[in-house]
Order: sequence, then C-alpha cells, then structure tokens
Amino acid sequence: MAKRRQIIAGNWKMYKTIPEALRFIEELGPKASDLPLSVYLAVPYTAISEAARAAEGKKILIGAQNMNDASEGAFTGEIAARMLTDAGARFVLLGHSERRHIFGETDAMIHLKLLRALESGIEPILCVGETKPEREASKQFAVVEEQLKTALAEVKDLKKIVIAYEPVWAIGTGVTASPADAQEMHRHIRSILEGMGGGDISILYGGSVKPENAAALMSQSDVDGLLVGGASLSIEMFVEIVASATMSDLKTEGKS
Repeated sequence: MAKRRQIIAGNWKMYKTIPEALRFIEELGPKASDLPLSVYLAVPYTAISEAARAAEGKKILIGAQNMNDASEGAFTGEIAARMLTDAGARFVLLGHSERRHIFGETDAMIHLKLLRALESGIEPILCVGETKPEREASKQFAVVEEQLKTALAEVKDLKKIVIAYEPVWAIGTGVTASPADAQEMHRHIRSILEGMGGGDISILYGGSVKPENAAALMSQSDVDGLLVGGASLSIEMFVEIVASATMSDLKTEGKS
C-alpha cells in the first residue's frame, strides 16, 4: 500500500485582507518548514497572488475556496480555474457544505467543476458530508456515497484528488464528530474509493476542528488530515492544531 499524504488545510472563508494574510503566512512559515505533513491555506480570491508569493519556499500551498466549471464566459462574479492557477493557486475546495447549502450547488455541478479543475492542473479537494436530518434518518452513508460517485464519475486519475469529509451538522457549530464516528465514515469513504481504484487518496476530516481534538482525530487509521475552518483564522490555534496533528500517532500502516 502506498503511503498517503498527511495534510492540514485551513479554510479562511470570507475573512482576512491581504495584509492580514501576509502576516499570517510570515508567522506560519518557520513553523511549517520542518513538518512531516503538508500545510494548505484556502484564502480569499483577492489574496491568492500575494499569498502565493509570500508562501514560496515555506512548505505552504495556497489555494482557492471555489471556482466555476467554465473556462471563461459571461458569468458575472465568477472565477475560472485557469485564472486561479494564473494567480498562483495550487488547489481548490469544491463542494464545501456552505456552497451546497447556501448557494445551492448540486452534485452534478460539483462534478463539472472537478473535471475542469483536473483539466486545468489545479488539485481539487472534494468536500462531502451529510446533514443532521440525513444522519438522524441513518442515510449518511448513502448520501456520502452518492456525492462521491457523482462527483468522481469519468475521472481517470483519482490520485490527483483529495477528499474532505465534513459532517454538515458539525460545521461552525462547535459540535465535532467523535474520533470513532469520523473513522467510521472515513473507512466507508475509503472502501468506495478502493472500489474505484483510488484507495490511496488522502481523506481529511473537517467540522469544528480545534487544538483539543486534532490529535485524537488524526490518530484514526483512515483520517489523513484535517480541514480547519474558524480555528484556522487564529495563527496560535492553527499552529497548535498542526503541532497536535504532527504529534499524533501516524504510524498506522498506509499513513505517512
């Protein structure tokens, strides 16, 4: 089994100006240089270019939080994958729960975005996860499987994709899936990916990740990293999460 990449990704959402982003990266840089994992930051569009320049040589990858599936066109307010790569973005979040539930993005729309991202050479982080009513109705496994299979249809090289499981009921609520719950869903996701030839894909957990729970989550055998929301806005909290994740037990077979 190939070793899977360990990734700690911060999603800044609609926060941080360019000066704030640069100060964060300057402080994070020395702390990320010797880590045995990758640090990703999904920053606002306005900060991508300068953040990418500031992150050069610092073991920090800068990415975007969304994109359109078209290469260009009359789509006011949208941004294309090739514009993101031109600005210096190395990855893009696709299908985040806020995009699905606030902006009405469907699995079919996310599928088209993912294909365009791959075509454009930008690494997609595909977000999947169930709502509270879906979990209460015991539909969480079926929902996540449908999201995965729809988004990944026609994808020939799954190794170029990262998956993030984010239970919607845990996003911004302070409620976190227990490490056992996270492992159960990550194992389910991995079994689906194995059936598609992508068993070595990294799977991140996202959902009220904090310094207090990072190590316990990362110690699970099928949790390869974390997608951090609100806590990634604080340099102190984010560094503590990265440190906790690094100190967790990463010796499970298949994890690096």
